[in-house]
Amino acid sequence: MHGSISRSATLALCALLAAVAQAQAGFPSRPVSLVLPSAPGDPTDLIARVLQPKMSERLGWKFVVENRPGGSAVIASNAVANAQPDGHTLLLALSAHAINPIALRELPYDTFRDFAPVTLLARFALIIGANTAVRGSNLREFIDSARAQPSLNFASPGIGTLSFLVGDEISRRSGLDAVHIAFKGGAPAIQAMIAGEAQYGALPLNLMSAHFASGRLKALAVTSGTRAPQLPGVPTVAESGFPGFEAYNWIGVFAPAATPAPAIEGLHAAFAATLAEPAVRQKLVAAGFEIVGSTPEELDRFVRREFEHWDKFVREFSVKFE
Repeated sequence: MHGSISRSATLALCALLAAVAQAQAGFPSRPVSLVLPSAPGDPTDLIARVLQPKMSERLGWKFVVENRPGGSAVIASNAVANAQPDGHTLLLALSAHAINPIALRELPYDTFRDFAPVTLLARFALIIGANTAVRGSNLREFIDSARAQPSLNFASPGIGTLSFLVGDEISRRSGLDAVHIAFKGGAPAIQAMIAGEAQYGALPLNLMSAHFASGRLKALAVTSGTRAPQLPGVPTVAESGFPGFEAYNWIGVFAPAATPAPAIEGLHAAFAATLAEPAVRQKLVAAGFEIVGSTPEELDRFVRREFEHWDKFVREFSVKFE
């Protein structure tokens, strides 16, 4: 009896290992789609396009980038949460992934239960830029002159984004009476700043660098802990009268919950190898990204910490997402 149980257990284990090996060997079995919550040209789109050809090579199937902007990233996230959990549909998420459970009263998915983390690809600081008509060559000078301005607007790519929270925190801590204007993506927000509809905003470097070079916008500060190597003359927010201020946007990859572990492992390995490519690293660093390449477990812990951090901030300052 005892021997038959051991033999049965051994046979069951062998069958499980064979199934796992078969699943791992059989993934992927068709093109893999990477769903983005942003429009073409935004940071998630930029990093996806850089990774796309190498990921196709590594996976042996076409790696499709699919833009589904709008809805504060909910449209893209919900599509992936409800996709077949087989590893062929992935979400490329921004910081809004951890902020949306705080910002939005109802979500059609659960941020922590409905997604399987794959890897934290990279993080990047935001640049606080302004219309050239406003006074001040840096954030401190801008705030000093803007306090007397009766009508002041700041732009963001949407409610619940890190850009919104950074703009809101700076407004509150500096005493600026600024109105938030949300746009569907970073590019429209920047166009509003250029047109004077909004006076300032915190957006990624890759979206604003050309406008800084052309003189249509000016850089006031960076949200990183140290100055950006691409803009060495631009002070940090911390240097501009906000001690300890530091904020980074991040980009992570998620699969639907219940995606088999072999598929997650294969995807993680493909992303890690792609991020290690010198040509890929060069392009991403030049665009202002700090490459991370975490494990799935590290990404899970990171997102939970991000949620706790911003939840505390929103409660402490009674931030209104409007």
